[in-house]
Amino acid sequence: MAISFGRSHPYRAAILTPMTAPTLPGPLKLLLIVPHPDDEAYGAAGTLMEYVEAGHTVGLVTLTRGEAGRSLGLADGTQALAELRTAELAACLEVIGVQVHEHHSFPDKYLIDQPFEPLVEVARSAMLRHRPETVLTFPPNGSNGHPDHVTTHRAVKAAWDSLPEAERPALWYYAGPTPPEQPELQASYLPPNVERDVSGFIARKLTAIACHRTQALSTVDFIRRFADRMVNETFHEV
Repeated sequence: MAISFGRSHPYRAAILTPMTAPTLPGPLKLLLIVPHPDDEAYGAAGTLMEYVEAGHTVGLVTLTRGEAGRSLGLADGTQALAELRTAELAACLEVIGVQVHEHHSFPDKYLIDQPFEPLVEVARSAMLRHRPETVLTFPPNGSNGHPDHVTTHRAVKAAWDSLPEAERPALWYYAGPTPPEQPELQASYLPPNVERDVSGFIARKLTAIACHRTQALSTVDFIRRFADRMVNETFHEV
């Protein structure tokens, strides 16, 4: 099913196309809400794997298909890249073992230009239907200032704030142990207060990350700058 929120501009449409969105009997242990294919892998794949191995159900909401990202010459045009990145994400989630995935088609790189309430409603609906114990998303500065990361944070936080306090899940943000170098990101930096040793899952985590072939340069850059976060996943709990 596709729901359109208007097409006054080619980047002002948000087509929601959930791939796999079952409402399972019990609540999710962890629900990620992120904008891009690969946002689930670098900072949380080990935690997801650990939860799944312990018998828990985990879920992911991906807001875009990543059509504005790098292609490394593996795709010709945005549509082909969207299809390839969708396939890469499916392969990654199979390695991780994610049981619940909702994939939407908001325009990559242009979330900030979209009507805000549909983004909030996607997050709110996922929280209400899946009743997660914890929701994970990007921090206020988007980690690296990416407008899609920041907009996703705002939407998830607004959805979380809209729930009755007793019904709110725990809220985690990605959080690196080192403050960002950019002054404009430092003011809203939140240090980690949750650390998870996922060294026992490092081989599978690397395999999952490697499924995102088009994003190989991002992988190399992440490992070069944040190698310790491959085995120690860190978060800020609100």
